[in-house]
Amino acid sequence: MGISVINTSEQPEFVNSPKKQGYSFPAEWAKHEATWLSWPHKEESWPGKIETIYEPYCQFIKIVATGEKVRINVRDEVMKISAIAHLQKVNADLSQIEFYFNESNDAWCRDHGPAFVVKGNEKAVVDWGYNAWGGKYPPFDLDDVIPTKIAKHFNLPLFTPDIVMEGGSVEFNGAGTILTSTACLLNENRNPHLNKEQIETYLKEFYGAEQVLWVGDGIIGDDTDGHIDDITRFVNEDTVLTVLESNPLDENHILLQENYEALKEMRLLDGRPLNIIKLPMPSPVIHEDTRLPASYANFYIANAAVIVPTFRDVNDIIALEIIQKAFPDRPVVGIDSTDIIWGLGSFHCLSQQEPLV
Repeated sequence: MGISVINTSEQPEFVNSPKKQGYSFPAEWAKHEATWLSWPHKEESWPGKIETIYEPYCQFIKIVATGEKVRINVRDEVMKISAIAHLQKVNADLSQIEFYFNESNDAWCRDHGPAFVVKGNEKAVVDWGYNAWGGKYPPFDLDDVIPTKIAKHFNLPLFTPDIVMEGGSVEFNGAGTILTSTACLLNENRNPHLNKEQIETYLKEFYGAEQVLWVGDGIIGDDTDGHIDDITRFVNEDTVLTVLESNPLDENHILLQENYEALKEMRLLDGRPLNIIKLPMPSPVIHEDTRLPASYANFYIANAAVIVPTFRDVNDIIALEIIQKAFPDRPVVGIDSTDIIWGLGSFHCLSQQEPLV
């Protein structure tokens, strides 16, 4: 499905956008049909550690599969057989797991996977451009085409905005509001030809939203230039969990405090302020002299549970208890992400939900 763009001024006008056709992007807590993943295989993403990530990764899949389908992109039959062997080790329900031969460059399906928008009982795919966080990790050509392949396989309408956008850079309340960060979306390595107002227009038109709210910087060690899913997450229409660093000497302290102050000033479409719940940060996670972007905010809201990365830290239990109070309708489960975070992301970065219609 093509998009007609009329550039009569600086501000693009979209004639056939998802929003114009009545589509919108549901909140993550809305019912899923499935969760999409791209099987991890790129050793450079977990140098010296990739074999250690499969056990926690498969534990994540096992939990998700108790409440919805898990759809995994693999390169070929050999990778599929290897994946099944890993999943069998944790006794995952293979009847709930499907494999699709969509070859990927890397595993970060939140950013390269399909963005599903819905309209009543109809579903469509938005295929944003993907450039591996500003061209940092070429090649990324295989990742970039995965959403289109999935749309064609399921015979779903396809929208192609032709600008770069990553799923981890945007957060949704399911009621017309998008939350994002200036550090990422205004970075010149993404869409240097667009200003802030133009980017907001793209977000609203292709996600079916009414407003965009902005925080500032992302956490230290985040190679995505500040994805929102490591900082602040909606847990319902008017409530966010946001991470704060209590140690004033930590590099994250000031920037997270500034984001918190910005959140306090924000208003939703009906004028309500945000209900803000503070979430601690783990102690710095260092590997090979590298500060890793460890954050409890990178949780994934599945049908059966909310799955939270933990880091063998004193704050793990505190964070799990806070998140559990925010999600009274489903259990909260912590999975050790100490090895996975060496890849500079965790469970939310690795997954992309497909809503049930």
